Amino acid sequence: MIHGPYWVMTVLGVLATGLMAGVFAAFSLLVMRGLAALPPAQGVAAMNAINAAATTPAFMVVFAGAGVVCAVIAVVTFVLWPDGGTAELLLGSAMYLVGAFGVTAVANVPRNDTLMRLEPGAPQAVAYWPSYVRQWTRWNHVRTASSAAAALTYLLALV
Repeated sequence: MIHGPYWVMTVLGVLATGLMAGVFAAFSLLVMRGLAALPPAQGVAAMNAINAAATTPAFMVVFAGAGVVCAVIAVVTFVLWPDGGTAELLLGSAMYLVGAFGVTAVANVPRNDTLMRLEPGAPQAVAYWPSYVRQWTRWNHVRTASSAAAALTYLLALV
């Protein structure tokens, strides 16, 4: 059983990664389905507006904050090597940092950048949109599952 500062850090890890799992799940299950149902020009314009809003401090504090919490848990665990929960703490951190934060950087953001460069009604945007929705959502499922798995793994470290 984890005690003291490890307990506080782990609870923060559960909350941060669980919150991000919910955000990612809502996007996959609701937002992307709604956007995919729109005509391509409207879907592209709406997604570009959402991506612009995602870079505001409100979302970045939550998203990057979860990454910072996971990184701190990993470093402190690796350096101090607690008596219990070590494997769960390291695994939970790796799942979020690689499966959510890393996937965002290498899969979702590059697609967002490509979409942002396209004029919503242009033939290139209309042609790119179905592929974008399919691939972006697939990678978002990975982020959802990784964040949920990280939260569950951190939770297991508490018992």
